[in-house]
Amino acid sequence: MTEYEITVDMELCDGIFACLVRDGRFEESADGLVTLPGGRREDGTLRATFEDDRLSDAEDAAAACPTDAITVEVKGE
Repeated sequence: MTEYEITVDMELCDGIFACLVRDGRFEESADGLVTLPGGRREDGTLRATFEDDRLSDAEDAAAACPTDAITVEVKGE
């Protein structure tokens, strides 16, 4: 299993939701933007840390984002 953090710049997120198709953990929030389970919003950024085998799903979601709002960082690298 890999530990990694998904970060979403909420200023760049336009609610296009290309990420939802690539990774089912991304969901639409009440404000029409994206949210993640266990995610925490602060200072215009959404962050969530995972430790599982779905790193490639997260990377696919980041690559699909047309506004480049999503980044994925592997912990310990």
